[in-house]
Amino acid sequence: MARTEQTDGGANSGAATPMMAQYHVLKAQVPDCLLFYRMGDFFELFFDDAKAAAATLDIALTARGTHDGQPVAMCGVPVHAAEGYLARLIKAGHRVAIAEQTESPAEAKKRGGSKSLVARGIVRVVTAGTLTEESLLDAKAANWLVALAEANGELGMAAADISTGRFEIGCVPRSQRDAELARLSAAEIVVPDTLEDAPDGAYPCPRARFDAAAGEARMKSLFGVATLDGYGAFSRAELAAAAGLLAYLDNAGQGTLPFLQPPERRQAAGHMLIDAATRESLELTQASDGGRRGSLLDSVDRTVTGAGARLLRADIAAPLTDRTAIEARLDLVGLFEADSSLRDAVRRALKAQPDIGRALGRIAAGRGSPRDAGQLRDGLAEARNLHDRLGQIDHPPTLLASLLPRLAGHGALVDQLSRALVPMPLVDADKGGYIAEGYDAALDTLRASGGDGRRAIAALEARYRTETGIATLRIRHNGVLGYHVEVAARHADPLMKADSGFTHRQTLAGVVRFNAADLHDHAIKVAQAGAHALAAEAAHLEELTQAVLDRRHAIAATADALARLDVATGLAERAAEGGWCRPTLVDHNCFEIVGGRHPVVEQAVARAGGRFVANDCSLSEDSRLWLVTGPNMGGKSTFLRQNAAIAVLAQSGSPVPATSATLGLVDRLFSRVGASDNLARGRSTFMVEMVETAAILAQATQRSFVILDEVGRGTSTYDGLAIAWAVVEAIHNRNRCRCLFATHYHELTRLAERLDALTLHHVRAREWKGELVLLHELVRGPADRSYGLAVAKLAGLPAPVVTRARAVLAKLEAGRNATGGLAAGLDDLPLFAAAAAAEPKVDPLHAALAATDADTLSPRDALELVYRLKLLLENGAD
Repeated sequence: MARTEQTDGGANSGAATPMMAQYHVLKAQVPDCLLFYRMGDFFELFFDDAKAAAATLDIALTARGTHDGQPVAMCGVPVHAAEGYLARLIKAGHRVAIAEQTESPAEAKKRGGSKSLVARGIVRVVTAGTLTEESLLDAKAANWLVALAEANGELGMAAADISTGRFEIGCVPRSQRDAELARLSAAEIVVPDTLEDAPDGAYPCPRARFDAAAGEARMKSLFGVATLDGYGAFSRAELAAAAGLLAYLDNAGQGTLPFLQPPERRQAAGHMLIDAATRESLELTQASDGGRRGSLLDSVDRTVTGAGARLLRADIAAPLTDRTAIEARLDLVGLFEADSSLRDAVRRALKAQPDIGRALGRIAAGRGSPRDAGQLRDGLAEARNLHDRLGQIDHPPTLLASLLPRLAGHGALVDQLSRALVPMPLVDADKGGYIAEGYDAALDTLRASGGDGRRAIAALEARYRTETGIATLRIRHNGVLGYHVEVAARHADPLMKADSGFTHRQTLAGVVRFNAADLHDHAIKVAQAGAHALAAEAAHLEELTQAVLDRRHAIAATADALARLDVATGLAERAAEGGWCRPTLVDHNCFEIVGGRHPVVEQAVARAGGRFVANDCSLSEDSRLWLVTGPNMGGKSTFLRQNAAIAVLAQSGSPVPATSATLGLVDRLFSRVGASDNLARGRSTFMVEMVETAAILAQATQRSFVILDEVGRGTSTYDGLAIAWAVVEAIHNRNRCRCLFATHYHELTRLAERLDALTLHHVRAREWKGELVLLHELVRGPADRSYGLAVAKLAGLPAPVVTRARAVLAKLEAGRNATGGLAAGLDDLPLFAAAAAAEPKVDPLHAALAATDADTLSPRDALELVYRLKLLLENGAD
């Protein structure tokens, strides 16, 4: 491939060339980006950019000339494969500026002579939040760019997914900022360079870009309105955030702003508030390893389109608190759950749907292709078919009735695209061939002329073979020479003669290439016809693009409607598949679950050939706080998490994994489950636990739902017990929320004697012939013990260690029952006794016996033990 163009004279000679001077000018415009500098068929990188890119991409680092006496580092990637390299660079945290050739070498030569440098300009800045390319995006996840700004003591947030045009604006309390960023799973965050306590990884921009008045004016211009009142009463902080976001997008597109739908003003009160720690511990949309597999979303998702998967993720990430809106979603799911044939038909139709939302986003951003236009044609046509099918339903649910008008109304556009495009247009518009025959008579004539010219060239090839007697003579074409005659080197001599009619062009290993006057004439005709045909097709594509953009908001509404249908039919499929029920929503603070299951764990158990044990949960005003005890691995954490998951699913508008469910709406969901640290912020595991617990106690209301697991276990026994005791009292007396509290501190069960709304429950287990049997069943009352030693043995702890622990436990329990307290009696154990002399006496015989677990000895082990004991005795052991 060509890495330099002909008019870049002296480009290989080093940093003093005009080309390198041009490079430095462009690089100065984007000092924080890696610069992809277009040279022919390659994007080249130089200096430190080349070193960083080569290390990230694992490609060769070379040198090009010198600069200040040092070799200029250089690497490059082919233009045709650039998207794959971009994806890796963006994932690694880099920003990339694209410098394209803004004229052809021929135009540069015509402008300034043979040594004239091809003009270049930065056409785009590629960042994590400004991607639209299909290959760079996750089809099942939105790609949010978020801007934050402060004004009048408020924190404004603006968020856009430019791949589909979604646009949100709202005010966020500082305490909920991280929760909102976690909800969006923001790909990129931009902030004013003056913002204090900016989120980790945020990109600082000049404060001047976050001007509220400029933001208001820009949005009015963008959406063609005289006032923004129809979208909401935006505060100065919200307008400032919107200004920063739009300015950032404008800079990334170098003046080309992507498609944005009118802003949706987000009200925090309309959604269940879920902080980042709770999302992580419940693994709502991603598992602990950062992937999708193993998350609640993955276990629920039965969507068949990327747009549906993205919408389902958004629903689960932000459950509703408006009962009417939730019921509307449940009604739509119920329609498809009740009619399996209708559900199957709609799902088949949706499965064939292209992602028209993202196709529209690429077209609006100026990065669309003929294939994107073809996807809109096919998708909008299928949307009309769905409209006709679903429009026959008598008394449709409210939500379906609102979706139906959005599925139709594109008839003229579909007809135009159908007539204009071939059935399967290619991605590359430069190759042509995407405008259908019969759409433009003049274009058909140009194509015919080009076809005639190619047939004439084929006839010319046959004539040349006859005249020269060279049977292997070929007429070939490439991008440098155009059409030319090619023969094997051994046949070249006759064609080299001055009177042969052929002109030598190029000699390669094994072949020689020639031109001829009549071939040149035919080639010119073919090239001219082809160039004119490409220009005609490009003009038609521009017309089709404008026709699409004229209906961009209606198309986006259709894409959203199709996504909602996909979510509804997918949830109906999941409910039918798993025997899930429709939740009943009530206004009082109850949480009544019969036969509840955890969908992720249930799937894992089923794959292993087991059966998940369902459990009930009944939280009401007189029993709103459950204290759950029982052994590790018995299912306490699963029980806590499954009920939190049921609350999330129910308020997302989904059926739930239970026999029945009656729920009072939850305003905030909190989870303090598991152990983790944050060493980067200097926080130990216990500090993280206390920070999260403090947040719960400060923010939980009577309408909240809280799950707490092993509070206080990260510190000493007495400190931990005291903290857990006080936390239970605070939740019961002050927060008064619905709460499931799992613990191994059996002392906490005494609180049931004086906390009226606290009830005791435990997960059942039993020991049978020395083995622990976990029943995973929750029943009323406290556990009789923790079965810790049995679990340790089940986990594979060495038998001598388990035996020793059993002896220590017996002493501890004896001491706890005496006046000496928890640690009384430990002095009687050799391990803890003070030494009577400087060198304590060791009894090998007794030590060997103490370390032996008779229940685990095989016959051979027992015989060897006898011999070892006898040897110890013979050596003088007492």
